[in-house]
Amino acid sequence: MMRVAHPTRPLVKVEAGAPLLELDDVRVAYGGIKALKGVSLKVFPGEIVAMIGSNGAGKTTTLKSVMGLLPLSGGTIRFGGKVISGHPPEDLVAAGISLSPEGRAIFPNLTVRENLELGAYLHRHAPSMRETIDDVTKLFPRLGERMSQEGGTLSGGEQQMLAIGRALMARPQLLLLDEPSLGIAPKLVQQIFAAIREIAAAGVTILVVEQNTRIALATARRAYVLRTGEIALSGEAKDLAANPEIQAAYLGG
Repeated sequence: MMRVAHPTRPLVKVEAGAPLLELDDVRVAYGGIKALKGVSLKVFPGEIVAMIGSNGAGKTTTLKSVMGLLPLSGGTIRFGGKVISGHPPEDLVAAGISLSPEGRAIFPNLTVRENLELGAYLHRHAPSMRETIDDVTKLFPRLGERMSQEGGTLSGGEQQMLAIGRALMARPQLLLLDEPSLGIAPKLVQQIFAAIREIAAAGVTILVVEQNTRIALATARRAYVLRTGEIALSGEAKDLAANPEIQAAYLGG
């Protein structure tokens, strides 16, 4: 079972019924292009929430904004009720937020173990690092079999496991996942999403961007549909999966 609390960081506590993560009218612009046009969403403790939509809809931009990788041109982001807009990524990792990025971005010339250890760079507490590596390898046994192997020699699915495992090394309270199924064989996609459900069951709140709409809606409790930088639809994942508009646009129905 994944550990969430880190010995050097208390868990962020929220009032009953309050969101762990809240975006309020978030806007982001690349030059003169408005990438996000007022995105508002909430993620409550213990949830898996999915963001779906076509390429260029603003899904990755939303995650990067939460992680402090992009400046906002307007709006506010709160984590545990506190404003985190404008804080650098390292502060947000220390606060309990981790990102597994699109494209995985592992270090190909470093071993699996070295990649994982980099994920704990803010928490160099040796006993807890060993415990967390054990947790990650229980979640992804393939990584345990390849600890001395260079990351660049892993398959796409194994690299995705490594990217998620690295994000878990900081013992996040909120895990942001960007396209975890992208370019991965269907059998490994099922394994990765089974692991995502196990991570959530251990108490980690998850916001996942996913182009595989079917598996995203089957895994998440709630979902948001982004369209050209705006929230077009939101609701219970099972209801969105049954929505004719969603079926026609994203599920081939």
